[in-house]
Amino acid sequence: MNFLQIVPRLPPTVDGVGDYALNLACQLHKYFSINTHFLVCDPGWDGETEIEGFSVSRLKGRTTKILIEQVPRETTSILLHYVGYGYAKRGYPLWLIEGLQGWKCDRPQLHLVTMFHEVRSSSRKLWTSSFWLTPLKKRLVIRLLKISDRCLTSKQLYAQSIKELSQGKHTNIPALPVFSNLGEPQNVPPLSLRQNRLVVFGRMNSRKRVYFQSLEQLHYTCQILNIEELWDVGDASGYVIPELDLGQVNIIKKGKQSAQEISTILLNSKVGFLDYNPNFLGKSGIFAAYTAHGMLPVNSHEGEGMIDGLECGKHYWVPEPKYQHSINQPQAIADAAHQWYRTHDLTTHAQCFARELGL
Repeated sequence: MNFLQIVPRLPPTVDGVGDYALNLACQLHKYFSINTHFLVCDPGWDGETEIEGFSVSRLKGRTTKILIEQVPRETTSILLHYVGYGYAKRGYPLWLIEGLQGWKCDRPQLHLVTMFHEVRSSSRKLWTSSFWLTPLKKRLVIRLLKISDRCLTSKQLYAQSIKELSQGKHTNIPALPVFSNLGEPQNVPPLSLRQNRLVVFGRMNSRKRVYFQSLEQLHYTCQILNIEELWDVGDASGYVIPELDLGQVNIIKKGKQSAQEISTILLNSKVGFLDYNPNFLGKSGIFAAYTAHGMLPVNSHEGEGMIDGLECGKHYWVPEPKYQHSINQPQAIADAAHQWYRTHDLTTHAQCFARELGL
């Protein structure tokens, strides 16, 4: 099988979609002996021509003509990782969709599968281009749905949108919350055998939200759970962690670490803290990493009801007095979160993608 994955970027560039595609490629090769060729659609991407044993081409320019020319003639299946802003500054990659339409017209028997990491992004701010381009983005997604043979996504809400926009073409859309890009330990120790440590992990903006918008909840969490150490894990270039008043908690700035080092830290820590929209926790790579490592996930905001299989108080704790009763059994929450993660882990993803690709 001549299989091509189209991505915005790949490592060494920090890009969640690129990490996702690379991990998926490794798993598809491991379980199904599928070799991926990557086409990176950022002409400015500065990476190698091979990554993890997979060949990589870089798009020479973001035009329809160049895209059609650079899709290898022997390609039989394409997996497009779609996220509008990954392929165009204003989130409207017309060149990409027209290029794929040309490819399908030329070879209609070939297979196009689209993974919608987002359906369409928009803004309510009238002065932004995103607001005025929203109708165009919607029409572009409809065009992509027409030429896609199968679709997948990471959120039930997105799956419903795809079903409606495709006007009956796509009715069975797998919705798989994201997997951990930091590995999936086969054996996770109980919380009682871990360091009484809380981890704040992620990119700079994610950690800044914790320290500047959720400091009160962070302090409450440390107090209720008798946390002894807080480890800040992530690149801190150009950013100074503010002085935090967390009582007797020892704050340790670990800085940038390798994926294996972060995995070891998470596996030996009790609590993973984040500040994230609870309606989109299933799309959070940070939350995925916490749950894959069997930690007690703590989010500063509560969701309403069950969303993407997640329920506040059952799969994650919210540091509010009204939820104090649910933290009496932290292991039960950690176990429920870990079991939730196992329903869509990397192996499950590979099996699902292989099925949608017709293997």
